[in-house]
Amino acid sequence: LAGGIILGVALWLRHDSQTTNILYLQLGDKQAPSTFYVGIYILIAVGAVMMFVGFLGCYGAIQESQCLLGTFFTCLVILFACEVAAGIWGFVNKDQIAKDVKQFYDQAFQQALMAESETNNGKTVVKTFHETLDCCGPDNGLRIATPLWREQLCPKKDFSLKTAFESSNCHKKIDELFSGKLYLIGIAAIVVAVIMIFEMILSMVLCCGIRNSSVY
Repeated sequence: LAGGIILGVALWLRHDSQTTNILYLQLGDKQAPSTFYVGIYILIAVGAVMMFVGFLGCYGAIQESQCLLGTFFTCLVILFACEVAAGIWGFVNKDQIAKDVKQFYDQAFQQALMAESETNNGKTVVKTFHETLDCCGPDNGLRIATPLWREQLCPKKDFSLKTAFESSNCHKKIDELFSGKLYLIGIAAIVVAVIMIFEMILSMVLCCGIRNSSVY
């Protein structure tokens, strides 16, 4: 059940409309940074393997097989080690993911403002960011000073001075998007780690109980 829940959360994060709209973008020959998906794929793998390993543990407990329970314990140790490694990787790269996406957005934004922007897809990339994240431009001051490009690239709405000040810039929206998603990944990883620890303890207790009872 835990493996199924983790798998479901990971698949939801993988196919979330906001992240897929942004991370599938391509600016010329350059693809949007997909580092974020590394953590998602690890969660998907852990969830799928947990479901199989859980079945292995249940079957081993029903059959009172020390071999299956030992295999179950070994698989849990390997999964736990992989999750700890993934957690360390995520903690180290949590700021880099948003930074890479912001740099990709800035490059597209600069191309969109160029005179020859019609020859590239910079405007399309920037419009996708703006519509997906409901933002407008990398900086509030720039948005106010240059209303012409704002009307061309930003979602159609009331662009009053008050709205320009109150609406979040795209850099802030990118930070909020990925920090929120990484927060969910972190919660899922902690829940899985706690469940794994209890599973390892209980599997060893059961295995020792079977071994001791077989003496009699």
